[in-house]
Amino acid sequence: MELTSAADVAAACGDDTLIMWAAQGMRDGVRAWALGEAVAVASPELNRRDRLVVRGPAGQVAAVLRRALPEIGPSYRLLSDRALIAELAVQVPGAEWVGAFEWMDTAHPPAPEAPGRRSAPGEVSWLRDADEEVSGLLAEASPSAWAVPGLPGIHRWAGVRAAGGRLVATAADAWSCPQVGFVAGVATAPGHRGRGYGERVCRFVFDTLSAGHGRVALMVDTDNHPAIGVYERLGMRGRPMAVLTPPSHPWPR
Repeated sequence: MELTSAADVAAACGDDTLIMWAAQGMRDGVRAWALGEAVAVASPELNRRDRLVVRGPAGQVAAVLRRALPEIGPSYRLLSDRALIAELAVQVPGAEWVGAFEWMDTAHPPAPEAPGRRSAPGEVSWLRDADEEVSGLLAEASPSAWAVPGLPGIHRWAGVRAAGGRLVATAADAWSCPQVGFVAGVATAPGHRGRGYGERVCRFVFDTLSAGHGRVALMVDTDNHPAIGVYERLGMRGRPMAVLTPPSHPWPR
């Protein structure tokens, strides 16, 4: 069954934050399907990829994909919980494992800062006319960042400046949807790490997006333990995720 509204997707997926984010409020170009407990959402140009986000029992998901993939084309990559992707990789001839990472989300504003915890100086704010500064910081601190100024879907950048006015930490409100605020492009200048700048800018962005969307989410590399520690202190919990490239030929029925 094809789903045609964000409410239908929410009902089918049990309000799963990842699926709701993929649906993007069912903006133009997004399609979704359900079968039994399985849900699949095809979202074009989401976080720089055409993404097909799935959940449910592997057999039912495979049945949904047999219908969906011929209709959406070969550019979509499967994204889901790592255990499900591992099952699909075995079941589907020609599918290829791409990589793994962590999805983290929360339905609550950031936890209060711990008493006595020393906060980094400087005021955090939404930046204006600072694309060049943000690009320079990302090139130095996070050259592989998925979010960079000028990309479609990036709404705004937040940042904090050290004494002297240099931008030393930043994070973006990017690819958010009505139900989920999404954070990307988190970076701190190498010479200013370990001082709380990154946590301050994340706290600011999480708090703003939580108020506006109800939930906040992001993706982070599995081996980026310092960043995961920051996000956990701010109330996020993780899910191991993986990506699979579907076969270029039709799946056997």
